[in-house]
Amino acid sequence: MKKFILDTSLFVNPAARTAFGKTPQASVDGFVKKVKKADAEFYMPPSIFKELSYFAEDLSRLETIVKKRAPNIYSIYLPAAVFHEIIDDVRRRMNKGLRLAEEFARDNRPDNDEKLRKLREKYREAVRTGIVDSQEDFEIILLAYQLEATIITLDEGIIRLANRIGVQYLEANKFPALLKTL
Repeated sequence: MKKFILDTSLFVNPAARTAFGKTPQASVDGFVKKVKKADAEFYMPPSIFKELSYFAEDLSRLETIVKKRAPNIYSIYLPAAVFHEIIDDVRRRMNKGLRLAEEFARDNRPDNDEKLRKLREKYREAVRTGIVDSQEDFEIILLAYQLEATIITLDEGIIRLANRIGVQYLEANKFPALLKTL
């Protein structure tokens, strides 16, 4: 039986959820309807389930289909090379963020609100895009690694780290097509 680890992006990201519903709550409900008879197991770390609860009010039906399971973080071993790369990547991102902040500080134009908006946008892109930037995201990867499951996500950081450690993933917007075959 195929195992899937679900990320919140499946239900929250407009590019992914449209096959299930227009809103996060509608996508949760639509997902439940479409996977009831699927020959598959669905998992979410409890932290991801909690994160999803901020976007959708009623997850009671989802709880009957998706198994909440935390990864056993004390028994999973990853190659040191992965962390070596992550540390190098974080350092490069921090330096890029610092350069952006310096650029902002040097800009003497008076429109601070607009400057702050642009700084936030550029900083987020420089520092957070394409990297696992939360424990929740890391738990998704670890659980998939532990269960030898496929991650369903659109998160670039999760995809990137999954590739580094050999965890299978599928972009969330392609998942509805796969569901038809299960």
